[in-house]
This record gives sequence, structure tokens and C-alpha cells, in this order.
Amino acid sequence: MSTEELKSVPASEGDKLTPQPEKKISAFGQILRAMTRAGVGTVALAIALSLLIGATLVVVFNPRVVETAGYLFARPSDFFSAVSQTFIGFFAALIRGALFDWEADSFAGMIRPLTDSLTFATPLIIAGLAVTVAFRAGLFNIGVQGQIIFGGIFLTAIAVNWNLPPVIAILVAILAAIVGGGIWGAIPGALKAKFGANEVIVTIMLNTIALQFVSWMLTQRILIGDELPSKSMAINKNAWYPHLLGSSFRLHFGFIVAIAAAVFVWWILERSTFGFELRAAGANPSAAATAGINVNRVIFLTMVLSGALAGLAATAPILGTEHYLTGSTQGSLGFDAITVALLGRSTPFGAVLAGLLFGSLNAAGSTLQTAADIPSDIVQITQAIIVLLIAASEALKYFKAKKVAAQKAAAKTLKNEEADK
Repeated sequence: MSTEELKSVPASEGDKLTPQPEKKISAFGQILRAMTRAGVGTVALAIALSLLIGATLVVVFNPRVVETAGYLFARPSDFFSAVSQTFIGFFAALIRGALFDWEADSFAGMIRPLTDSLTFATPLIIAGLAVTVAFRAGLFNIGVQGQIIFGGIFLTAIAVNWNLPPVIAILVAILAAIVGGGIWGAIPGALKAKFGANEVIVTIMLNTIALQFVSWMLTQRILIGDELPSKSMAINKNAWYPHLLGSSFRLHFGFIVAIAAAVFVWWILERSTFGFELRAAGANPSAAATAGINVNRVIFLTMVLSGALAGLAATAPILGTEHYLTGSTQGSLGFDAITVALLGRSTPFGAVLAGLLFGSLNAAGSTLQTAADIPSDIVQITQAIIVLLIAASEALKYFKAKKVAAQKAAAKTLKNEEADK
């Protein structure tokens, strides 16, 4: 039985075999699920429109444009020249900061933006995969942020205290990160499977606990040694990810790990028995139970897998670029990962592309600031607009379909009343 067939099985049949009745999904939940399956055209249009809106905002608030607008009717050419220069400058700075800097003095400088984009994209791809796995099972893992933190704590504790040979040190650190994230993901998974606890609420609370816990850990000798609190000791150099293009570039082996993780998640979701069970449980839990799938087991293992991937994302900054742990190492990775998964349509390949897009935007932020005098905050604004546009599109579709269904129901009721007369 395919997942599409499972979707068509009435929920009442599954209720006979499951201990908990199927809960009605709210309008918000249905829209959010629709966002994870938004069409390629919708996503592409949202990206294009968000860039245009971002460029428009830059133009509107550009000092030169505002100045020339004051005497628009006297010298309109000044105004339109300022608008065009600002508009083109925005996209030129994006390309120079994210892909290729044609104004650099050397070839290495020219391609550095591309390598920086791949470096920024690495943790986003892995964290996006963590959210993708949960989405495919019908779960909303908002706790990726906390799971990244715990993965970072585990791997840092190992990498600063164990002096292992180079390759082994990296493998052990990766394993520690996976275990740490998996443990923190297992908690909401167990509560959801055993008691039906809402994973969104539980994971949000666990994020706060993780933030407080890492702050406390960064006062303990196991992480900071004789250093001052708030920053761990530097990890052993044997545990550093090697640079892929030499020490003059920041791109490291973590990018290969991210691609390997995407292939692994694709295989799990599309080629394994567990992946079928995961997708079936996400499509229709009651129908999955009817087919003999242990839905509670799937929920628990999915959250463990999602947490493990989130923990793996912590290796990118700690083993790859920073080489130490702070209370802000995770940044906003956990929340950006949700956007990456939504934009990637809950597919591993989509998560890779979305991670590359957001990594490129993040890499371009500094060039926007220095070369075009554009605040780097425009990057976050553009990313937020992408999500809002997709959400608006799916919300319109949802309420339109609901209105059509209500009209059909009203017409059917009226027809039955006329027939009774």
C-alpha cells in the first residue's frame, strides 16, 4: 500500500486500532503542511518576488533616492538615475558577495564568495534535513535549535578533552554530536509517542532549557578549563575539519558531510522500510496503523533521527570554522532550518538547494554592507518575505477551497430541501 492509498483510508478505520483518536488538524496546521508541499512554481515565484521587494525597499530608503525625490519635477533624470543605480547595485552586490567578485585582484579573491556561500550553506543544509525528516512524518520539530546546542556540547566535551589521531578524532566528534542531538530529540519524541504531548510546545521549552544549560556548561572546567566563562577551550586540532581548497579558503570537509547527509536522508525516506512507514504515518496516522505500522514507534524514531541530524549540524561551526563553543555558536540555525525545509518542499534535494540559496544570501550580507552601503539586515528581511509569500499563497488556496466546499455543501442542502418538498 502506497502513502497515497493510505491517505484515502478513512480515519474511522484507523481509530479502531489506535489507542488515541485522530485529532482534527487546525486551519493553521493544514496551511503549514501545505507549505511543506508547495509547488516548484510557487517557491520560485516567491523567491523572485522577495528579491524584487528587497531591492525595492533598498531603493525606497536609499539616501540618494530620497534626496533626488525632493526635486523630482525639476530634474527627474537625477531621480531615475539614482533609482536605477541603487536597484542594479543591489543585485550586483548580491552576485559579488555570493557567487563571483569580478572586482577582486586575484582569481582566489574572485571565487572566494562562492566558497563562502558553500561554507554558510553547510550547517543550513544539515539542519534543514533535520526539519525535513520531521515534516515528512507530520511532526513539527521546532527544537532543532536546542538539539544543535546539545550536539555542540557533546562534541566539544569530547574534542577538547580527548587527544585522538586525526581521522578518528573527527569521526568520534561527529558521533558525539549525533548522540547529543539524538538524545535531546528523543525527549519530545517519547512524550509525543507515549502521552500525545504536542511536540511544538515541548520542543520550544526544550530550546530554552538547552540555552540555559549551555550557559551553565560554559562555566564548567570540562569545557573551559582555565579559560574565562562563556567560551570553551579550542578543540583539538586533530578534530578540525580539513579545508577542501587550502587554508586560504574557509570551505571545509563539513560541506561533504552535508551532501552525504542529504543522500542518506533521501535513501532513508525513499528506499527504506522505515522511510515508507515514516511517510505513511505523516500522510495518515490512522490509516498507517490500519496497515499494521506502529505509529508511536515511528514518531519516536523520527524525532531521534531529526535530533541526530540537528546535532550533526553543530559540527559545521565547531569543527569547521570557529573551533570552539559559545552560547551563540548555534546562532539562528535552528529557526533558519525551518525556513530551509519549507522552501525545500520537505525533500532532501530541496533542502540542499534552499540551504545553498540562504547560504548565498548570508554570504552576500557583508558585501551589501561594504560595497553598496546597504544594511545587511536586508538579507533576513528577504528570507522572511520568501516564507510570508509562500504562506500567503497556500493560505489563499486553503480558504478558497474551504469557501468552494461550503458553497457546494449549501447547494446540496438546498437541493435536498427542494426534493423533500
